This record gives sequence, C-alpha cells and structure tokens, in this order.
Amino acid sequence: MRQNIVFDGYKLVLCSLRGGKYPEEDAKAILRQILNAAAFCHLQGVVHRDLKPENFLFASKDENSELKAIDFGLSDFVKLDERLNDIVGSAYYVAPEVLHRAYSTEADVWSIGVIAYILLCGSRPFWARTESGIFRTVLKADPSFDEPPWPSLSNEARDFVKRLLNKDPRKRMSAAQALSHPWIKNYEDTEVPLDILIFKLMKAYMRSSSLRKAALRALSKTLTADELIYLKEQFALLEPNKNSTISLENIKTAFMVNATDAMKESRIADFLASLNALQYRRMDFDEFCAAALSVHQHEALDHWEKRARYAFDLFEKDGNKAIVIDELASELGLGPSIPVHAVLHDWIRHTDGKLSFLGFVKLLHGPSRSLAKAQ
Repeated sequence: MRQNIVFDGYKLVLCSLRGGKYPEEDAKAILRQILNAAAFCHLQGVVHRDLKPENFLFASKDENSELKAIDFGLSDFVKLDERLNDIVGSAYYVAPEVLHRAYSTEADVWSIGVIAYILLCGSRPFWARTESGIFRTVLKADPSFDEPPWPSLSNEARDFVKRLLNKDPRKRMSAAQALSHPWIKNYEDTEVPLDILIFKLMKAYMRSSSLRKAALRALSKTLTADELIYLKEQFALLEPNKNSTISLENIKTAFMVNATDAMKESRIADFLASLNALQYRRMDFDEFCAAALSVHQHEALDHWEKRARYAFDLFEKDGNKAIVIDELASELGLGPSIPVHAVLHDWIRHTDGKLSFLGFVKLLHGPSRSLAKAQ
C-alpha cells in the first residue's frame, strides 16, 4: 500500500505527508473516476459541496476497484444561472467563491483540484492551524509548485492541477473539460461526458449581439487541436444530423439520454427555453465552436494576449467596419439614459471609427459589470 493512501473500511483517505508521491498514472486512475462522478452530478444540476477523499468509496478493498461518490448530505440543486450562498464543506477543500458566498458547480472542481494536488505531492496546497487560518490561506495564498516533487512531475500534470485551482471560477476547467485535458485524456481511452458548461455558454451566445457573435467566431478560429478535440466530442454527443448541424431537438434529446429525477428537480429542462432561437434554425460545428468557448478560460492561459491579437486580426480581415457609438450602444443593449459616449469612448478607434483592440476584447466578454450597473 502506498504511503499516502490509506483505507478506512472501503473509503479513500489521503494522508498529507510531506514528500509523499503518488505515481502520475495511478493518480490519473483515481482522478478520472472522481471527475466522472462530478461531471455527472453537475449535468443533473447537483453540486456536491463536500468533495474530499473520505467521500469516495471503493467497491472493494482493492485500490484499483471502482470508486463512487458518497455522502450527499450537503449537496444541493442549483439552476444554471443560480449561485448558492451558504458556507458548507470541509475547510481544506473549500473553494474561494464559497467563502465569498456566491458559487455553483465550479466549487466542486476546486475541491477536486485540492485532491489532485495531494495525490501528486502528498501535501495540502493550503494549510493553517485553525479553520479561519485555512480560509484566509485559500483566499490569499497560491499553492506552491516549486518544491519537490513538483519539479520532477510532468508539465501536463502541473498544468492540470493549476487549471483546477484557479481562484476565479470562470477561468477554472469544468469536470468534463478536465477529463479532456491532455494529461488525463489518454488514460485508458477516457471518454468525455456531456458538459453542462456548454449549455451555459451557448445560452450567453444566443443572447449576444451580432457584433459579439462575430468577435467570438474570430476567436474560435484560434483554437488549438486539443481544444477542438474537446468541442468535437461535445458536438458529437448532441448527435448532429447528416448535414453535421444541430437544433433544439438535438439538445433536448441529449438531455433526455442523461436525464434523471435529480435533473427534473433542478429544473434543467426549464433552461432549454433560453435556447429557443435554435428552434427555427440549425447550428453547424464552426458556429458551435464560437458558441461553446469560454473567453474567461482562454484569458487565463499564458498566450492569451497573442491569441487575442491574432483573433482581432482575423476580425479586421472579415470586415471590421466603422461603427457609430450609438449603434454600438444599441448592439450592447444600453438604455437611452446612459452616457454612452463616455462609457464606450475607448471601444472605438478615433482614426477610422472601427472597433479597437480594447473594444474587441471587451466585446468578447460581453457587457461588462460597469455597463450592467449603468443600465
């Protein structure tokens, strides 16, 4: 039995022993099952809220046996646009946004990131002697990836954990995305399940202005091969027709394949009403890529500036036309009482009246908080 894995009955318990190291391939075996369980729950509209090693149960005392999530006593239903606000969970595994009292399914992914960190190096990423001290550390400190054994682990393993432990939940991978990460994707032909994040992003896309959709299409043309694999798998799960397009009916069917009573209680089906625009047309894969990409996640990557610049160049070539500020205000849905010239002044180049790079990046994110408050 490895030094940082202990069985309590059939429960998985990870000991925090400095210097302990669980082999990467074995860590993948554990994490793949944990992520699958979380992705399934999130698709049902369920957030566990207390994911930790002790809440996963082996089918037998063989550490290679099937692992199942248990203890849903703190779990809750959450709508796709809803945020929970009560602080629950175990201190070492609690996400920053839980402490800020505004969280959703992404909080579970943070907890899995903590588990992954412990699996790979044998120590906790955040530590203090008291619960309040742990909370302060979670909010203010960054986990160390400089001390042994991290330098000896693969770059992909470090990237995987870092993308789970991003303090901004919008920039954090979803559970399904984590299963498609290069570090874990090739482990025993891991299958990626339907990702609830896809539908959140599609809803925002369908409600976007034509100008923002054009900007997202430009950004989608910069996607890497790994990112496209994930999107191709998600698109295939929606079972496109022979013309390789999807409609609202395809999405409904995909939901029904995965439907449980929990999904009905979380009112996921009600969410489909927000995609009603697809009732009258179909979406091909190229548009799906634009609709299903997360700008915030891309912004967290090291090469974001270069990628955004390249996307802006494509946007220019595809017809970045001169824009009147009043027209841009209308595109963004700003009301007549808002001082649009002051708010949108830096969105447009003064030389030719076209959208500036800064305006392009802001447009990718959609109406900013400041614009939302102005309304």
